Amino acid sequence: MSDQQGVPDQQVAGKSQGGAGAVYKASLFEFENFRGKKVELSAECKDLIEKNLEKVGSIIVESCPWVAFEQKGFLGEQFVLEKGEYPRWSTWTNSQSSSCLLSIRPLRVDSADHKLHLFENASFAGRKMEIVDDDIPSLWVHGFQDRVASAKAVNGTWVGYMYPGYRGRQFVFEHGEYKHWNDWGATEPQLQSIRRVRDMQWHKRGCFTVPDPAPKPNPNPNPNPAPAPAPAPAAPSAMAASS
Repeated sequence: MSDQQGVPDQQVAGKSQGGAGAVYKASLFEFENFRGKKVELSAECKDLIEKNLEKVGSIIVESCPWVAFEQKGFLGEQFVLEKGEYPRWSTWTNSQSSSCLLSIRPLRVDSADHKLHLFENASFAGRKMEIVDDDIPSLWVHGFQDRVASAKAVNGTWVGYMYPGYRGRQFVFEHGEYKHWNDWGATEPQLQSIRRVRDMQWHKRGCFTVPDPAPKPNPNPNPNPAPAPAPAPAAPSAMAASS
């Protein structure tokens, strides 16, 4: 069961989505910092409004990776969610083109290995790039300006971004073939960075952590601070010692 709001879990464990024995669990909250109405999920949800959750302000992913969507029925902008805490909208996306999250499902992760083939043109034509167990913050360095029109996810699950440095809209590449950029939900063949999605089944620490906030000034400073110790006298130089 959920918390005191009484929203029930979904009972399907989602084992067909990931590796053997994979158990998915995510908690979605109405407001930032894990406040308000809470919905716990262990399987896909095509419409969060049916769970009486019209707004999502924060998320906790307790096990296995998920992908959330801007629209119902797994449509619209995509948001990859690995194990970790997401206290506000900006922690799971930086594209800022939408503030809606209306559906979510587990990500399929087929192995601990990662291999991806990218192609410049549709139907696996043109320049090809193979990525094996690596994250690529800029495809420009490898001769791909901003055009990736087809792809083959040979192993593992990946997330691509429109801009370098893992910025902009996200696009998921689960195991399979993508002959056209529309197959991964894009409206144009623009892809400039790509990285592996980590699954807790093989990567025990996950890969998402919220950076520590900058320290805040003390609102009640000590009115009688202890004086700083006097600096130690400088040691005599070697020249003075020899004179």
